[in-house]
Amino acid sequence: MHPVSIKDIARAARVSHSTVSRALRGSPLVNPKTAARIRRMAKKLGYLPSALGRSLKTRRTRTLGVVVNTIADPVMAELVAGIQEVANRAGYSILLAESHSEPEREIRAVRALLEHRVDGLLAAASRVGPGYAGLLEPIGVPIVLINNQHPKLYRHVVSIDSLPGSRAITEHLIALGHRRIGYIGDRFGYQTDVERFTGYLEALRAHGIEARPELAVKGDGMIAGGVEAMTALLELRRPPTAVFCYNDLTAIGAMRAIRARGWRVPQDVSVAGFDDLFISADTNPPLTTVRQPKMHMGELAAEILLKVLAGENCEQEVRVPGELVIRESTAPPRAESIPGDE
Repeated sequence: MHPVSIKDIARAARVSHSTVSRALRGSPLVNPKTAARIRRMAKKLGYLPSALGRSLKTRRTRTLGVVVNTIADPVMAELVAGIQEVANRAGYSILLAESHSEPEREIRAVRALLEHRVDGLLAAASRVGPGYAGLLEPIGVPIVLINNQHPKLYRHVVSIDSLPGSRAITEHLIALGHRRIGYIGDRFGYQTDVERFTGYLEALRAHGIEARPELAVKGDGMIAGGVEAMTALLELRRPPTAVFCYNDLTAIGAMRAIRARGWRVPQDVSVAGFDDLFISADTNPPLTTVRQPKMHMGELAAEILLKVLAGENCEQEVRVPGELVIRESTAPPRAESIPGDE
């Protein structure tokens, strides 16, 4: 069965094609009673306006392009859920592409989305840097970045305020009595990793604790990288009594490595993360972390993009605070590990 067309409506309503077209556009040139009759007929026949036809006239497809590093990352999944929620309410669809943390692949993904004539773009954990300016500005496609890895290069950015959150979680470990605290970062050079490591260092300095270079190691932001990095820390002559991890996936890997050694969390080593993934309350033991309001950040980013598309003024950068969530993976160090810690 072919889709109902304007010709079908015109034939049923016994008016011209142009009258139907004007009536469906709400033109004042059509008699109100005639327009109402045409709209009733269109509804009765099941007429759906052509998105392609609208886009050719308005130069808008009511589609947003979204680039994430990988949809397998639970953080990205929640960001996309927030974007989708706002887009749906506004009558927009989204097209999704993955970059796998590779700048060249990210640019290719954006070009593919532009070929589908998206009205605007949202990019999470972008690593492209200034490359977007030359790509998007000539064609007037706006972009909003989420947790941008190249700060201060773009006007519209939504990001987690990582530094105070990482300070708070490190200070929580210090308050428990830990002095030999490790940090497992991310080897890809993310700005968020820089900020979280800085917060960790600031908290140590504020409490007169020397930052030991051997206690700062790199993972890959995933569980396997957390296992590898934590294993290296456990092989030190004096392993840390607590470790703060770049994200929750890394922390889950760290706990696996500790258990593989026959040690316990938190009795032998306390573990803390960052993100508060949906699984973090159900790990064994439940994970202490910093809650990143991921869905809310996706919603904020989509709202900003829609305001830009509507020609409205909006905030250039939004920094969203995190929230310390204390669970059972952190506890005071064993008494015998405290003397001579430094």
